[in-house]
Parts: sequence; C-alpha cells; structure tokens
Amino acid sequence: MKAFVFPGQGAQFSGMGKELYDTNPLAKEYFEKANEILGFRITDIMFNGTDEELKETKVTQPAVFIHSVVSALALGEEFAPAMVAGHSLGEFSALTAAGALTFEDGLKLVYKRALAMQKACEMQESTMAAILALPDETVERICAEITEGGDLVVAANYNTPGQIAISGTMQGVEKACKALLEAGAKRALPLKVGGAFHSPLMQPAKDELEAAIKATTISTPRCPVYQNVDAKPHTSPEEIKENLIAQLTSSVRWTASVKEMIKDGATEFTECGPGNVLQGMIKKISADINA
Repeated sequence: MKAFVFPGQGAQFSGMGKELYDTNPLAKEYFEKANEILGFRITDIMFNGTDEELKETKVTQPAVFIHSVVSALALGEEFAPAMVAGHSLGEFSALTAAGALTFEDGLKLVYKRALAMQKACEMQESTMAAILALPDETVERICAEITEGGDLVVAANYNTPGQIAISGTMQGVEKACKALLEAGAKRALPLKVGGAFHSPLMQPAKDELEAAIKATTISTPRCPVYQNVDAKPHTSPEEIKENLIAQLTSSVRWTASVKEMIKDGATEFTECGPGNVLQGMIKKISADINA
C-alpha cells in the first residue's frame, strides 16, 4: 500500500521548486496561483532567496506547503495514496493533497498559522532542542520535573525512537538539556527555530488559528489522514478540524504515526516536498519495529 508523507518547517532550501516550475506547466500554474493568493511573489524567495530569508517562519511555512502540495499534484495519476500524513506543518499539505482542503484554503490557513506562530514567538523568548538516545519516558519525566519547578519545557516532536525535540522557555530548555545529558542523553542540540513550537507557549497562536480553521470548509479526504495529535487515521471533517486546532500546542507523534501506518498496511512511503528528512526518519522507525 502506498503512503505519501509531507515534511514540515526545516525542509526548505534556496532553489526549492524551481525545477518543477520550469518543467511542469501544471506546477507553474499552481506556483503563480500561490503568488496571487499571498499577494507577494513567494516564488522569487523560494527560487533565489537567501537561507536567512527562507528561515523566516512567515516565508518558510507557505514555501514548504506550496512545494509539497504542488509536488504531489504534479504526479498526476501517480499520486494514488492509500493513506497520507504530514509532520507538523506538513499535515496541512497532506490534507490539501488528499482533497480535504482546497489549495487556496490550505495556503491561506498555513499563512495565517505562520504569522500567528511568529507573533507568539515574539511574545516570549523561547526555543527548542533535539535530544538523542534517551527513552521517551525519561525525557517526559525530566521535562515534567523542570516545568513543575517553574520553567516550562515539554516533549514536542517524537521524531524517531531515541530522537525527541523538546520545546519551552529559554531557561526550561537549557535546564532540561543539562539534566538530560546527565541522565545519559548522547547529545542535546539547540535547534535554530523561532520559538517553542508544539508547546503551551503557542496558545496565543492556537487561539488565533482556531477561528480561521472553524470558518474553513474541510471535506472528506480521498484517503485516511494520520494526524499528529493522536497518530490515528481520520476521515471525518469534524475530527480533522479538532485535531488541527489542537496541533499547535500538542506534541507531534511522528514515530507513532509511522508505526500505525505500517501496521495498517503501508509498504511504500513517498515523500512530497523539499528534501528527504522524513525518509530518514521512516527508515529508523521501521528498523525499530523489525528489531
């Protein structure tokens, strides 16, 4: 069974989508449509922008979304998913490619999400870090202890077995990194992100996005969408909406999502979008299942 997966923020690179734009007339049409919807030529930044320009949340998120969805649509009949999933922002790409959202509505929501997240990041200085080679339970316990002590930090992205991103206040993440290294983590790497994504610090962004999601029409997708919040397959528009709203302040359960997809019959994963980060994650997750 074919599964299609869609990357999140961090997959962007200068020149992304240029080849598609130049060689595929349908892709070119969608790229130009995106420029029109956003009211500025995001393709100029995608094709020729500096890494710094592309790193801005308000550019990164729509850029990755556009590239991902257009990559899927450009496949034509080859895009025949039995199931789809997306990592964080990628969930919006997955829903759009699967027909739950129109391209226009998906892009508008992603742009609103990016602006709301950027605003939330500016309200309080916060950050994230990747923790390597510790059991999930140890990371969760240490984060909970530090949060109880007054410095917020949570497990935000369950990327692969033994690789979790934590998210919180500057002090919370700093203290957690120190404690997690002492507990046996191989590495604790600060991430170059705008703030504490997928943590309670994104509540202002969640409040802002909730109204927009509720006002957007979500249709039944052509196949189940495995959502970040619970790692389960969903086709009900109402459930999809609730999970999308919860997503900003909840953890990304990517490891569990991939395991669930494999359990449900996924034998082939195709990544749509810039880079191949998810392919690497999926290899590690499936190796863990077979270990």
